[in-house]
Amino acid sequence: MSRAFSRFADEVFVPHRLAMIAVALGIVIWAALSMRWHWIPRYSDLALQGIWRTLWLLGLSCLIGFALAVPLGLAQAAGPRFLAVPARAFCTAIRGTPLLLQLWLIYFGLGSLFPQFPWIRESELWPYLRQAWPYALLTLSLSFAGYEGEIMRGAFKSVPGGQLEAARSMGMSRFAILRRIWLPQALQRALPTLGGETVLQMKATPLVATITVIDIYAVASRVRQDTFIIYEPLLLLALVYMVIAGLIALAFKLLERRFNRGMVM
Repeated sequence: MSRAFSRFADEVFVPHRLAMIAVALGIVIWAALSMRWHWIPRYSDLALQGIWRTLWLLGLSCLIGFALAVPLGLAQAAGPRFLAVPARAFCTAIRGTPLLLQLWLIYFGLGSLFPQFPWIRESELWPYLRQAWPYALLTLSLSFAGYEGEIMRGAFKSVPGGQLEAARSMGMSRFAILRRIWLPQALQRALPTLGGETVLQMKATPLVATITVIDIYAVASRVRQDTFIIYEPLLLLALVYMVIAGLIALAFKLLERRFNRGMVM
């Protein structure tokens, strides 16, 4: 425990970081004393709901997107042509078009198509399909899958082929090779990039406000429209996103350490 605290202190209590902390505290104190924050109690419940919606949209889209990215990357790295070509085309289309365009195509496309089918309107899914958040979740998941699929393709290809050949010579099945050798080493190589892409995914979530999903960005916009106070909601919004980004970076840093330690063992 003392060794961990000592290492943490050595990383944090360095001159340039202490200076940055002092500057940040000065800005916070100045903003708290000189700016208008009387609107916060009125919108606090809505803001908490917006933060929660932002977090679960981010978390679910990353989980679903990564679950799709693994087979996409594997298909491009070692799959047959009839799987590799569609996977490559999907990743190219996602990475080559703006996320806002994808969001509008899915929301205004599928969202306007489903009501035309009576069996959909009468199904148990209709109460969900008539809302905007399923289309936002689908779009964010597909976008994350497209970018991460390309990352996983490179990660799979970077694993030395000699290790895979040695595993085959020992009689291991393809699934066992993927589970015990290929996928763990690919994840080890992809984790730093995955952390950065997760932060970028968080920065993309404000786009869901354009299809009436009330996330934290939409709450800040409503505060500005109702009160005509411009800077304070935006500054608080920036702080929220910075905290989320910091937590993501910390989580991936801890995950990398634990993953690397497990790989060494």
